Amino acid sequence: MTTKLVSKTQKAIPIIALKAKEDPKSKFTSLVHLLSEDFLKECFRELKRGKSPGIDRVTVTEYDEQLDENIADLVSRLKAKQYKPKPVLRVYIPKPNGDKRPLGIPAVEDKIVQMALKKILEAIFEQDFMDMSYGFRPNRSCHDALKKIDKTIMTSPVNFVVDMDISKFFDTVNHKRLMECLKQRITDSSLLQLISRFLKSGIMEEGVYCETDQGTPHGVVLSPVLANVYLHYALDLWFETEVIPQLTGCAQLIRYADDFVVCFEKEEEARVFGVVLRQRMGEFGLTIS
Repeated sequence: MTTKLVSKTQKAIPIIALKAKEDPKSKFTSLVHLLSEDFLKECFRELKRGKSPGIDRVTVTEYDEQLDENIADLVSRLKAKQYKPKPVLRVYIPKPNGDKRPLGIPAVEDKIVQMALKKILEAIFEQDFMDMSYGFRPNRSCHDALKKIDKTIMTSPVNFVVDMDISKFFDTVNHKRLMECLKQRITDSSLLQLISRFLKSGIMEEGVYCETDQGTPHGVVLSPVLANVYLHYALDLWFETEVIPQLTGCAQLIRYADDFVVCFEKEEEARVFGVVLRQRMGEFGLTIS
């Protein structure tokens, strides 16, 4: 029986998570060294085969043919700060209502680095995320969110529900604000610069390059965790620490990614919240549709 070797980073991630949990004020100063060859190979093995390639037309299978050389080259560029993510290929997939949903397809190499960053960010921020948030989190699903809404309405004195949707959330995330959110826990400038490069890598649509000065691309592995970090500070934490203490009736926020409902006991508090929420979202460059 062969034992599967685990990279040092995979072993370090639970330790990082524990440190983040035990000290909610701790900031991580040294993380970029975790992007080792072994760890990036582990991330590569999690990529799905048979998916459409990014703008460089390289498939997962093709990248695998010279995996050791490719990963060694990638790590050397990361260490030298010469790694630059390629623009994301934007395609459109039809939605049931006849509209089209934009989807981003990164290059294989960028998917690997994003997967690694996702694991590191999740280890830290999952310790801070609140129980009210269900979207794109380990061991949580939309069914869990629906069950929570059902239970809240059935067992709490709920008379009014505020149903809000953020307009084009993934397209309008403010990069500067997002970096400020990440800095609440991470002060490793090299890692932050790497995330910033992903945000600014641009989009290629029908052969035309577009710069991205805001938003995070749809469908890429790093976007959901960045979205959760953003909305944790913009919405969840604000609701718990600033909104709830001012209420006299019961209230409960349930969020799945950028969709959320808030259950209220009192109509006046629900109406006031709708107004205050628009102001709050505006501070983070977001609008309620």
